[in-house]
Amino acid sequence: MSASSAFSDEKGGSSSVGEPEYGHDPASGGIFSSDYKRHDDLKEMLDSNKDSLKLEAMKRIVAMIARGKNTSDLFPAVVKNVACKNIEVKKLVYVYLVRYAEEQQDLALLSISTFQRGLKDPNQLIRASALRVLSSIRVTIIVPIMMLAIKEAASDMSPYVRKTAAHAIPKLYSLDPEQKDQLIEVIEKLLADKTTLVAGSVVMAFEEVCPERIDLIHKNYRKLCNLLVDVEEWGQVVIINMLTRYARTQFLNPNLNECLLEEGGESTFYGSDADQDEDEDEDKKDEALSKRKPYVMDPDHRLLLRNTKPLLQSRNAAVVMAVAQLYFHLAPKAEVGVIAKALVRLLRSHSEVQYVVLQNVATMTIKRRGMFEPYLKSFYIRSTDPTQIKVLKLEVLTNLASETNISTILREFQTYIKSMDKDFVAATIQAIGRCATHIGEVRDTCLNGLVQLLSNRDELVVAESVVVIKKLLQMQPEKHSDIIKHMAKLTDNIQVPMARASILWLIGEYCEHVPKIAPDVLRKMAKTFTNEEDIVKLQIINLAAKLYLTNSKQTKLLTQYVLNLAKYDQNYDIRDRARFIRQLIVPTDKCGALSKYAKKLILALKPAPILESPFKDRDHFQLGSLSHLLNTKAGGYQELPDWPQDAPDPSVRNVEVPEWTKCSSREKRKEKKVEKPFYSDSEGESGPTESADSESDSASSSASGSEQSGSGSEESEESEERSDSDEEEEEEAKKRKTQKKEPIEALANLRRGTCPSRSLTTTRTARQTAANQSLRILSPRQR
Repeated sequence: MSASSAFSDEKGGSSSVGEPEYGHDPASGGIFSSDYKRHDDLKEMLDSNKDSLKLEAMKRIVAMIARGKNTSDLFPAVVKNVACKNIEVKKLVYVYLVRYAEEQQDLALLSISTFQRGLKDPNQLIRASALRVLSSIRVTIIVPIMMLAIKEAASDMSPYVRKTAAHAIPKLYSLDPEQKDQLIEVIEKLLADKTTLVAGSVVMAFEEVCPERIDLIHKNYRKLCNLLVDVEEWGQVVIINMLTRYARTQFLNPNLNECLLEEGGESTFYGSDADQDEDEDEDKKDEALSKRKPYVMDPDHRLLLRNTKPLLQSRNAAVVMAVAQLYFHLAPKAEVGVIAKALVRLLRSHSEVQYVVLQNVATMTIKRRGMFEPYLKSFYIRSTDPTQIKVLKLEVLTNLASETNISTILREFQTYIKSMDKDFVAATIQAIGRCATHIGEVRDTCLNGLVQLLSNRDELVVAESVVVIKKLLQMQPEKHSDIIKHMAKLTDNIQVPMARASILWLIGEYCEHVPKIAPDVLRKMAKTFTNEEDIVKLQIINLAAKLYLTNSKQTKLLTQYVLNLAKYDQNYDIRDRARFIRQLIVPTDKCGALSKYAKKLILALKPAPILESPFKDRDHFQLGSLSHLLNTKAGGYQELPDWPQDAPDPSVRNVEVPEWTKCSSREKRKEKKVEKPFYSDSEGESGPTESADSESDSASSSASGSEQSGSGSEESEESEERSDSDEEEEEEAKKRKTQKKEPIEALANLRRGTCPSRSLTTTRTARQTAANQSLRILSPRQR
């Protein structure tokens, strides 16, 4: 092909036929080119009789598809070559058809017979590609053909074809859900497959078609656990997520009875004769706790944890996070700590997954704070981190704050406040407020630090500080009247609506602590009422109502003035609030019963706010899922089941071993080692009898050993292995003795001519083998 034709082809490929094509170079004039000759050179190459030209054309077409070019107009020319005898061309044709079969369904239907013939092709790649194209045609007419093709592919000798059949199952189910029963039979058959290539794909099909049928997993649970290490990485993620939900339905919670057992142990240990006079209910509880058996983990539960632990060293970040969520949801508290090091390693080595990893870590630190405390410095914030990463790291640091490390964390927060990222600074101030609420020892220190921020030049920093101080002052308002006075002076300077509203709320709520300042603040706010934001106007009305009830002499006229202004405000919320407050606090002839309780309603004590982490209630979602990321149930999400109260029957996971597989592989080796006599009749008569006797003895011992191993005792297995090894050593010693004697005797017989009568070919081969063996034994001088 010429370079000019290739260049003209690269310029082509607009999004739809009939639209002008734009070249990569604006000066190339591609905007004025016509499209009636587009891809003509490729069509000619596809119609030629030479496979080399067809192969070159298909390579160029697939390359165009990879670059996002539209090549749907070549579908008729490509589909003609689906019956090409060249395997390389046929592979690329199937790649093209998979891409455009759904768009060009009518033309694809014309080649159904060719696809069916491709399902019986001797090449496994062609069979898999034909099934992939067939499942990509979204037409209900061919559903029976697709079903038959999937069933045949599920029994194919090639694991790659069986994997493709598993991929086709969800496509057929989405096309025709009525085929669910037949597809479940195919899934059940593929779940029994022992190859690692099929395991991940069939579990994905199981999750798409019938995730509620956990009875299909019972017999294959142990097999999936053992195959997990060798499955492809993305298959491991699917299997681990499925086994997490399966384990939540089949095993008991390993962390449920720890607190109850400790309480029960203390009551029974410290009990005395004087405690016998307690209530009967408490005695019954103590008896129940004392009779409670200690938790013993199910062996299958332990098998899952043991086989997934090595995957924490995987190079794939998705696999590591899948194992981490499995341990968080299933493992005992004492064993969850192993995932901390793996997640911290992900943060350092995989910057592209930091956001998802930090989401999971922020959720884990709420209930499992101790396992991440040794890695506190790994969550320190860098100046190069994006804002969303900074906020998540800040969340983790706040969750890890305790009395021992709070001084270190607060020093770190002081440097973060100086950042140029305003959103990050606001989040840092909120984090300081959370630390102050949870750790009472540093509450005053945090409050004084926030008050110092009120003199900051940045208005956003001051506004956020005011909001946080307001929440902290609600805990101990009587001790901090000076701070309230200081904040009242900021009303002239702060212009952020939320900050002004917070200051007004504080002055109104604790007006008794600042009786001289509060009326003056109301007077200033009344002057600028019409220019304030709606949230500030509502707080001005509330401040006026509270001052009217506590200091009506000074604020009666001001309150009426503010209510009159609010009566004609444009916002209906403000108008409604003003009418309600007027009827509630201002006495009139038509006053209702509520006016008697005006003080109790408006001046009621408000509980102090609890500053909680936004990740507090996310642990009921499966970690790493889209629902956990969004903190809401997404479409297609499968909820994490609750732990069962009673342990289900573990025998459902037992697999019956057929009798013909009970014999050990060692016995098979022994049978293969037994050879027929070759050199003499006497040796031939004695050899088989001895070997037969040894075979019978070994068979009887192996049969007994297999029965004992079936009972599950480990000692019988060890004794069986020792007996087998002793027998093997004895047989090898006998063979060595006979091998030394046989070549010399055979050579002597050959010289005397006493070799048994056999065909000419056997005697020649006998002489050659005997001579070779004798030469090996003889010394160089004897040779």
